[in-house]
Amino acid sequence: MAKDAGVAEHGSFAAKDYQDPPPAPLIDAEELTKWSFYRAVIAEFIATLLFLYITVLTVIGYKSQTDTTVGHGGDQCGGVGILGIAWAFGGMIFVLVYCTAGISGGHINPAVTFGLFLARKVSMIRAIMYMVAQCLGAICGVALVKALQKSHYKKYGGGANELADGYSTGVGLSAEIIGTFVLVYTVFSATDPKRSARDSHVPVLAPLPIGFAVFMVHLATIPITGTGINPARSLGAAVIYNQEKAWDDQWIFWVGPFFGAAIAAFYHQFILRAGAAKALGSFRSSSHV
Repeated sequence: MAKDAGVAEHGSFAAKDYQDPPPAPLIDAEELTKWSFYRAVIAEFIATLLFLYITVLTVIGYKSQTDTTVGHGGDQCGGVGILGIAWAFGGMIFVLVYCTAGISGGHINPAVTFGLFLARKVSMIRAIMYMVAQCLGAICGVALVKALQKSHYKKYGGGANELADGYSTGVGLSAEIIGTFVLVYTVFSATDPKRSARDSHVPVLAPLPIGFAVFMVHLATIPITGTGINPARSLGAAVIYNQEKAWDDQWIFWVGPFFGAAIAAFYHQFILRAGAAKALGSFRSSSHV
């Protein structure tokens, strides 16, 4: 009985202290009149530019250090390795989400934006503008790498995502779907306001698990696709590198991440957060009236 009372008391406490935020409007034209909206779009552009600059530069640097065909003789065990590349991607996401979360939400990825849009966390106008800013930022970030590393850029693949030899299209697509699911599911869990209210005594910094998710997915999928899980990242590298193989495989890095993001949004909103049960309960109540 005491345990039941404690549970009931905890439940009432949670009910008092927590309320689901209202869903974002599908189209919110009023956003276009606010400076905070444009500030957020600019933040997404700059964050994605910096993300691509640091990560693609890391990839090219690693390949140049391990190239055994050059005069100085590369060391196959030298450079940062796959572990270092994964840290570069995960670490930059941690840093940039931390810096921009209070301004734009720190999406830095069209797949994340798409998932949050499906969950009604952002409006359609904001989602579209974020995606455009992210793609332009990615293109500019890779262009900056090429401008500063002309001698190495083309030679070492330009950081472009391509399906590795020996893997089928189905395997590559599955890797992108599952990898993006892990990332977007982590984003939903780390930023869930209900979790924040319930576990407020646990000091978890939201960008940390998001960065770790990116890190872990890169460890698993770099050998398969070079790891996309971010359509802007893949597009930016393909546009500047501009080679046939990168363009032929480009669809994998859009279909996979968007599909994975949609699954994650559905799983979190309708399974974990019981959105389906609420909708069903609402339907039943209206049918009895």
